[in-house]
Amino acid sequence: MRYLLVIPSIDIKNGKTVRVVQGIPELDCYEYGSNPVEMAKIWRAENAKLLHIVDYDGARDHSRVNYPIVEEICSSVIIPVEFAGGIRNIDDAKQIMDTGICRLVISTMAIENPDEFKKVLEFFGPTKICINLDILDEEIVIRGRRKKTGIYYTEFAKKMTELGVERFIVTDIGRNGVMSGPNLEITKQIALITGQKVTHSGGVRNKDELLDIQNLMPLGIDSVIVGRALYENRFPCQKLWRVAESGIFN
Repeated sequence: MRYLLVIPSIDIKNGKTVRVVQGIPELDCYEYGSNPVEMAKIWRAENAKLLHIVDYDGARDHSRVNYPIVEEICSSVIIPVEFAGGIRNIDDAKQIMDTGICRLVISTMAIENPDEFKKVLEFFGPTKICINLDILDEEIVIRGRRKKTGIYYTEFAKKMTELGVERFIVTDIGRNGVMSGPNLEITKQIALITGQKVTHSGGVRNKDELLDIQNLMPLGIDSVIVGRALYENRFPCQKLWRVAESGIFN
């Protein structure tokens, strides 16, 4: 039975669970708890099937300070964990993979060091590597969403597909964390252009918007990352996953 996979996001900064509005450090940072490991256990208890971890310290400072936290999360829950943030070379990739994550999400390295990215993709294979597309005004943004690249997002997605990438996470960072609704058009474009699996991220506020994404599953959009709406109880988690698994979201 196929259903839309709803993935809670755990964003880590200074060792705490946070949500950063639009990914911009100058804007308010919402703190949702001091212990990301306990938050992971909560989402597992709510019947989540996959967790999305973002290391903001790694993304901005190329720090590995949160790796022990990621490793503890992986050993504390029995569901897969994917990781994003601060992977610049194959040594970073190997070290974070050793924590027990199931999939590595890469952005900056694929643009700034494409040869190193090719090594990572070849070493781990496309099922373990995902490309994250942070998009602002149709332009790819990297380095913790601080640096514009001047690269049009569809062209970059095509290039990554040619290299063998099989999954993309698509985020309109102007919608991320501000509860303004999802930008599904860019996600649809990536699905149609690449023909690969796509995870939508950003802007989801309620169950109706999840149903809108559910309707896009025939295009290859099979999952959605949700952060603030889950943390602020915009819809009950247990009911949400029960509905998904009952087949209504099928």
